[in-house]
Amino acid sequence: MAKKDVEDLLVAGGEDKHLRAEYDVPATREEFVALAAENGYHFTVEELDAVLKEAGDVFEKNGNPAKRQIWWA
Repeated sequence: MAKKDVEDLLVAGGEDKHLRAEYDVPATREEFVALAAENGYHFTVEELDAVLKEAGDVFEKNGNPAKRQIWWA
């Protein structure tokens, strides 16, 4: 179930630029996971990392302004 929550969040972020912007703020994976939990997505840092690795995505931000490139369209 947790893997599905990660995937659901990544899809939601791919569809909603405001959601993406909200999740670009947290500096750490732990803060990202805590924010996700506040919004009803329940998963661990390890589960987040596993889904991102499987998809070939990287958590770190890049660009100016810095943004994450993890969102699924």
